[in-house]
Amino acid sequence: MAAEHSNYADFYRRSIDERDAFWAEQARLIDWHQSPKTICDYGKPPFARWFPDGTTNLCHNAVDRHLAARAQQSALVAISTETNTECAYTYAELHQEVQRMAAVLQALGVKQGDRVLIYMPMIAEAAFAMLACARIGAIHSVVFGGFASSSLASRIEDAEPVVIVSADAGSRGGKVVPYKPLLDEAIDLSAHKPAAVLMVDRGMAPAAMRAGRDHDWAALRAQHLDAQVPCAWVQAAHPSYTLYTSGTTGKPKGVQRDTGGYTVALAASMRHIFQANAGDTYFCTSDIGWVVGHSYIIYGPLIAGMTTILYEGLPIRPDAGIWWSIVEKYKVTHMFSAPTAVRVLKKQDPEYLKKYDIGSLKALWLAGEPLDEPTATWISGALQVPIIDNYWQTETGWPILTLCNGVQQQASRFGSPGKAVYGYNVKLIDEATGEELTAPNQKGVVAIEGPLPPGCLQTVWRNDERFVNTYWKSIPGRLIYSTFDWGIRDEDGYYFILGRTDDVINVAGHRLGTREIEECIAGHPNIAEVAVVGVADQLKGQVAMAFAVPRDASGLTDAAARLKLEGEVMKQVDGQLGAVARPARVLFVTQLPKTRSGKLLRRALQAVAERRDTGDLTTMEDPTALQQIKDLLG
Repeated sequence: MAAEHSNYADFYRRSIDERDAFWAEQARLIDWHQSPKTICDYGKPPFARWFPDGTTNLCHNAVDRHLAARAQQSALVAISTETNTECAYTYAELHQEVQRMAAVLQALGVKQGDRVLIYMPMIAEAAFAMLACARIGAIHSVVFGGFASSSLASRIEDAEPVVIVSADAGSRGGKVVPYKPLLDEAIDLSAHKPAAVLMVDRGMAPAAMRAGRDHDWAALRAQHLDAQVPCAWVQAAHPSYTLYTSGTTGKPKGVQRDTGGYTVALAASMRHIFQANAGDTYFCTSDIGWVVGHSYIIYGPLIAGMTTILYEGLPIRPDAGIWWSIVEKYKVTHMFSAPTAVRVLKKQDPEYLKKYDIGSLKALWLAGEPLDEPTATWISGALQVPIIDNYWQTETGWPILTLCNGVQQQASRFGSPGKAVYGYNVKLIDEATGEELTAPNQKGVVAIEGPLPPGCLQTVWRNDERFVNTYWKSIPGRLIYSTFDWGIRDEDGYYFILGRTDDVINVAGHRLGTREIEECIAGHPNIAEVAVVGVADQLKGQVAMAFAVPRDASGLTDAAARLKLEGEVMKQVDGQLGAVARPARVLFVTQLPKTRSGKLLRRALQAVAERRDTGDLTTMEDPTALQQIKDLLG
């Protein structure tokens, strides 16, 4: 399909101007039980129904359709450096394991349309459970393994699962995290009680089984070894899964994804964005608890007929060469990670990058947070492959901004995630007036004109009103999807993300973006990393407060040295942005509080600075990071 288009600009324009014809072509990349005649029903904006009269199955497209040509090819390789285990499954073996899991779920009462909550570590059974749900038309809701009981309880209440699939424990950095006590407490806290809990026993932690409710996976699997469970052909609009994302209120938002649109979107992305071929090997270092794990560990690579690697472990354990040893051993062609992980590797001995043959690797894609230029430059030089940034959200399910090199080879611009991806009618909007900004380098809200392309959220689970009010009504006078991110677009169509619109500080009436202040501070030669938040101030309404990690902290052992560096940083902000942007304080720390997926916990930083309750911190990588800041603030 790409060959029909002389360049990406034409390809993109056609996806917007000839929407239905374009997506009808992409729809032919997947198998349909009943091919769609209607491509997009947008009769009730902003709700888009893609391929509404078509029927298909996500598991069929990920597994069954490959059996004829590649039954003996590796489909899934589960690697754990926590337990020192590796287990590979061919497409034929994956097909059988998924049917066993599907039969067990059906025996526990799961029917089409029912929810199954998956609270699992990064083990093969988690993939079996997701695919089994898709196979029988159940709706899975994966919750990050190890989430605290109260957070898990709120998701159980919202999803109302018939069955919860879990395991005795996960492990991180050699530390075992028992899941069963957290799960039991969550169920006790929840108003909704699942009919059954299916437990995978890894032999890592005691797991008290509750009679009548809890079931052992190994025992039930043994009863269904020869199970044959056909795929349920479902309407394209049938929900495939819900995935919870934090909101500005305490109640989590259940992002609801369809089946047909999502399958088409992923199939197209594997071709046009990732240049993937059947038989290639995809290594995404994310977690199935996040959207990247859904799209590019489980479904996308399998839809493309690739081998996908499921990894439990850290990038530096047993040593900083572990990822590259996997690339060498499994001849990884495509790798997807996060800038935080690369920054961690940057601190390690560079010899680890030279130790392994990574010649199979075609490119490294990075997402999850802004990719700074020094990090991009370093990893590009170290790997000698294209480094391709991409920007998207849990809500969209696949990239909004990146380079579609499968259509036309384009150069990366470090600092930019790339250009608008086909299907996304991306605009920059003036937040105050709602007008579109068309000139280069104008700062506006990154927004998307409806309909959202296939694969994006249909709605918020059981809350259409919240879907409309949250995403479509924040810009005055327009029904347009807001990403809640500031951005600019250069004269060549490359976008640059400048930070959240809700990370704006209002200092004595002056609106300041935290990202701009951060970039200014990060320009100081002794600042490695920085986070800026707005802190309530009686006089000015808000003031900026900066938390910075020095590159070299050895000379900052006394107060005078710290004060000197703080003065230098403030002077730099004064010179570049003006005195109004100068932080009230610059505090020097050894690390910033982040989630396990590498995102800065800005709200927690702000809460600590304002001496408020930090709320749910179950996703935080290292709790000591926040404690250090509390100690500094006194």
